[in-house]
Amino acid sequence: MTKDRLTSLSDKLTGAKRLVIKIGSALLIDEDSDLRRDWMRALATDIVRLRDRGQEVVIVSSGAVALGAQALGTAGEKRRLQDNQAAAAVGQVRLAHAWQEVLADHDITVAQILLTLEDTETRRRYLNARDTVETLLSMGVVPVINENDTVATQELRYGDNDRLAARVAQMVSADCLIILSDVDGLHTKNPEADPDAQLVEIVDDINQNIVDMAGAPKKLSVGSGGMITKITAAKIAVASGCHVLLTNGTHDQPIARFEAGGRGTWFTAKENSVSQHKQWLAGTLTAAGKMFIDEGALAALQQGKSLLPAGVTSIEGDFQRGDTVVVIAPDGLERARGLAAYSSTEARKIMGHNSRDMEDILGYRGRGELIHRDNLVLH
Repeated sequence: MTKDRLTSLSDKLTGAKRLVIKIGSALLIDEDSDLRRDWMRALATDIVRLRDRGQEVVIVSSGAVALGAQALGTAGEKRRLQDNQAAAAVGQVRLAHAWQEVLADHDITVAQILLTLEDTETRRRYLNARDTVETLLSMGVVPVINENDTVATQELRYGDNDRLAARVAQMVSADCLIILSDVDGLHTKNPEADPDAQLVEIVDDINQNIVDMAGAPKKLSVGSGGMITKITAAKIAVASGCHVLLTNGTHDQPIARFEAGGRGTWFTAKENSVSQHKQWLAGTLTAAGKMFIDEGALAALQQGKSLLPAGVTSIEGDFQRGDTVVVIAPDGLERARGLAAYSSTEARKIMGHNSRDMEDILGYRGRGELIHRDNLVLH
């Protein structure tokens, strides 16, 4: 049974439309705080193979602080927050250039995106970041994402790129998040200290027992990870319907190696994870406005479609893009709520019109819906 499930999960990887690959500093940076360029080139071969079979790839890459510290001569020293911010500013240039270099060899264009915690936790900024990534992927570009450590404070930061990768996977609706680590996966005990430690190949429920297996966070010279941060990341990702694979990234072409029979741990997404997300959307966000719809729009929503401008008859309230609005049916009852794709000013201009007319009305090419079905929940 386990073998059959592992085969099924491996099919989730090969069949995923969109993948997020998280790469930690310990894999990118060697003991001398230099980039492992040969390893990066080998991983680039992996990325090319994924893209050749029609998969979109987003990279979440650490390493800026370590590279900057080496350039500034502060590697190995105890640094203040502002020292790390300065190191990140210097190192991010080197990191982005390295990714550009190894992927340019395969005629792949790279884009750099730096995010802060507020960019994924504030809905408006979240939508802006999501649209940027979506646009880049539609153009065949590989986004390389990192935390913006130059401005992040101790109080307002992800703290590790495992969590950032999970938020990115959630943001772009990735099918699978691959976390490349320096171990094969989650073990029942610390494999470095206990020879009886067994690899946990499938985790369906991230409960306290799983958390206890992870142990305490590591204290590393580069990076800020450890198994517990990967468990936390997996919990975030699977809640949004994204499967998570934790596998050993120290080898050349680690993804191809895993697909050829390598070891790893799968954290499985629940079948009802999307509805759980929508329940959170429906129950926790305060509505800033109302959209009144006709019978045709209501029927479309009940079929799982997005809310288009043509079906909206009137709008109440003053809201911005990303704010929560309620959807009122012809009988006067609230039938749905979701996140507005346009401000109330723009929505009033395009309501009642066909989506193909929106560019002429607004003066720019926008999204075709007022509320996308992924950001809408029916009552």
